[in-house]
Amino acid sequence: MLKKCLMKGINKMLLLLAAGMFVFVGVQGEPPLKGDPPSGDAWVDSFPVPAGNPAQLFYVQRTPNVNTIVYELNYRDGVFDEDEPVHVFWIRYGDKGQKAELSFIQEKFAYGIRVKLLEKGKYDLRFVSYRKYQILLQKGVDGRYRAYASINQKTVMLNRIFISIHGGSFWSPNIEYIEITGTDPATGKEVTERMKV
Repeated sequence: MLKKCLMKGINKMLLLLAAGMFVFVGVQGEPPLKGDPPSGDAWVDSFPVPAGNPAQLFYVQRTPNVNTIVYELNYRDGVFDEDEPVHVFWIRYGDKGQKAELSFIQEKFAYGIRVKLLEKGKYDLRFVSYRKYQILLQKGVDGRYRAYASINQKTVMLNRIFISIHGGSFWSPNIEYIEITGTDPATGKEVTERMKV
């Protein structure tokens, strides 16, 4: 019963997050993907992967375009900012691959993160679009901060959230599935959970 309630809550959160991202992305006028999407896993695999950022925690991608929302550790003058530990920004792959800050609306209603200090070096992170989904920011065994979340009922290092949207309307997108990918800290293996919505 508890498992069913948790899954229902996670599914609702991901649906709201996806809908919020779809709506606020459309408001910003991002270019759609061109042509028909590849089928199956080729769709997910066709998106660019942000690389070369040692501060990156995880990223979110979704159709209908390749622009990516990146969540990274926040440093000011080379020092980790304990008051605002996470910085969120775009990589506009649909343009020239440049970085861009979130707009006020995107930060406050779709992609932003609320942060709560739990104890020294440990933070509770929640998407502003759905506050029930918990991500923990804390140091791993290697001493580096990581974002941890539940995938397949196991706590893993969160890497990516991918939302597949096919059709629907501006306010009610047809979300085919949501895929969450992370790394098992014990084995180093990739862990993926795909949820039909």
